Amino acid sequence: MTMAERFSAAEQGWRGVGLALLTGIGIGLGQVPFALPVLALPALLLAVALFQRSATPRTAFRRGWVIGAGYALIVMFWIVEPFLIDFARHGWMAPFALGFMAAGFGVFWGAAFWAARCLVPVEGRGALVLALAWAAVEMLRSYALTGFPWALVGYIWTETPILQLSAYAGPHGLTLLTLVFAAGLVIAWASRQRVAAVAGMGAVGLGLFSAGYKLQTAPVPGSAETRPIIRLIQPNADQRQKWDPAMAPVFYQRQLSLTAEATALPPDLVVWPEVAVPFLINDPDAPLREIAGATDATVILGAQRLEGDRAYNSIAVLDRAGDVTALYDKSHLVPFGEYLPLTGIMARFGLSALAAQYGLGYTPGDSAQMLDLGGLGTALPLICYESIFPHEVRSAERPDWLLLVTNDGWFGTFSGPYQHFAQARARSVELGLPMVRVANTGISAMIDARGRVTGSLPLGVSGRLDAALPPALPPTPYARAGDLPVLLLLAASLAIVSIRRIRLTRS
Repeated sequence: MTMAERFSAAEQGWRGVGLALLTGIGIGLGQVPFALPVLALPALLLAVALFQRSATPRTAFRRGWVIGAGYALIVMFWIVEPFLIDFARHGWMAPFALGFMAAGFGVFWGAAFWAARCLVPVEGRGALVLALAWAAVEMLRSYALTGFPWALVGYIWTETPILQLSAYAGPHGLTLLTLVFAAGLVIAWASRQRVAAVAGMGAVGLGLFSAGYKLQTAPVPGSAETRPIIRLIQPNADQRQKWDPAMAPVFYQRQLSLTAEATALPPDLVVWPEVAVPFLINDPDAPLREIAGATDATVILGAQRLEGDRAYNSIAVLDRAGDVTALYDKSHLVPFGEYLPLTGIMARFGLSALAAQYGLGYTPGDSAQMLDLGGLGTALPLICYESIFPHEVRSAERPDWLLLVTNDGWFGTFSGPYQHFAQARARSVELGLPMVRVANTGISAMIDARGRVTGSLPLGVSGRLDAALPPALPPTPYARAGDLPVLLLLAASLAIVSIRRIRLTRS
């Protein structure tokens, strides 16, 4: 039996479902913590090949759906972790959460495969159209229904120099480039001049890698010796103990001690993570003067606050007297984690948001706003989930640097925190801005404007990191134009293919 015959046999029945599932998992292995694009790229080629061999739109949808579900099973596995924090109350939801997430995610990829086969109804053709449709649905899921641009296909390159290309193309441009390259390799392999065609695609890939490497190794202008020093505080408060009345004071005192540690070069700013304190920031008895008294620097911390019956997940800036000089309330909340869609219906079943400490969940604040920190410049505050939305981070007024406080203790220790960290680095690359990332359990890090980590505290340790704030780069092409060029390119290309398809149908 030839290889082609074996491949054809493997596509049939349940073996075909298994092959598609493994293909999706293979693509997922490109994402951190695996970071194996050397496996993800061949899996993408196999996905394109499976589409090419789909005779009908229905078959194409089924294969795309299974591939997408397999991808989601591995890259979204962390979704079960929040339900295991309070296992007795929420543990039963974990398998349903992962199952529904995988099934829903698969619909997007299935729709791309279906649309591509409708536009090119000829078996063995349509690879480039699939790349266009696939990139389009990746953009769609980033915006639709509040958006969820987690683990975009282009992020398989986050641990390689190719990530630097997102400064020009953005995350969706990088995804499109990846999918077009995979489709091109499949087409090259099927061509009569196979060797020359594959060699040509390899040369293109090498050129892109070289361009990324040149950007990644280029210095950022500015001297670290003259930059402000920022102290990152990581208390490592286990989420199962974070609100325990016996342990909450321990974590608070740990942060206070880390803040007060003396060094030869004192910090200009101290940053605590998301919801770092066990009290409300607007409680008259909140020990804010104690926090401010632990250092001569300005302190920024994550905390909760109440305004009437509304709860907010906030960032507060404390001056040296312990007064709150600026507040930011998280505006893009996590569905089911921080608020419940259809709150009235959910409340009848006794359900509340997983992270809710007050009522059924948080209230969204105003859209992103700047924190003016005087000599430290302006910072764009981001709280956890908000950092995964490249278009929202970019759409704000350009700051001097990005400030991200988060509590990744909800996401376990396997994949979630690493994926979240990789996407934070991608924001710096896309916009040419440094980022201060402070996490409760890690990874806390100082990230420069090319996404390089200049200092970090690993996952699962408590400690402090004093690091110089890197300078910003000039606005990148993506910072200037955003997703519009890629959106127009996809819309125009798919429109041309659609018009051509309509004309062929009528002729």
